[in-house]
Amino acid sequence: MAKRNLDDTDRRLISLLRANARMPTAALGRHLGLSRSAVQERLKRLERDGVITGYTIVLGETAEHPGVSAHVLLTLDPKFQDRAMAALKGLPEVSSCYTVSGVYDAVAMVRASTSAHLDEVLTRIGRLPGITRTTSAILLSTMFERG
Repeated sequence: MAKRNLDDTDRRLISLLRANARMPTAALGRHLGLSRSAVQERLKRLERDGVITGYTIVLGETAEHPGVSAHVLLTLDPKFQDRAMAALKGLPEVSSCYTVSGVYDAVAMVRASTSAHLDEVLTRIGRLPGITRTTSAILLSTMFERG
């Protein structure tokens, strides 16, 4: 995998894809002042170099989309951190987890269908082995979101 610096066009291309990953290459080219084939070549290179590793969807508020989200700040017992991460990974409501600097050791992104469901998930997380403390911030509204 070649190491490569991103130029302004690469950054603009990535920004356009974050806004709409399904935008056709011809439309991307018009926005960037490039031909469709030049955009395709850049995309291939960005994928090959590991800059772009996949494309995703963002669900709207539907019955299938969880209605309540929270960031759960975690304090972990260092001896059982691996067990805690494995247990969190096994919960379908936990969409991602990150280590962080500062007072807390990690933050988990949690999605649930209702506030009662979220309460139940937070209780389960607090009881997992290796988790010594949790602090939750329930997300109220999305002002904007980038991929």
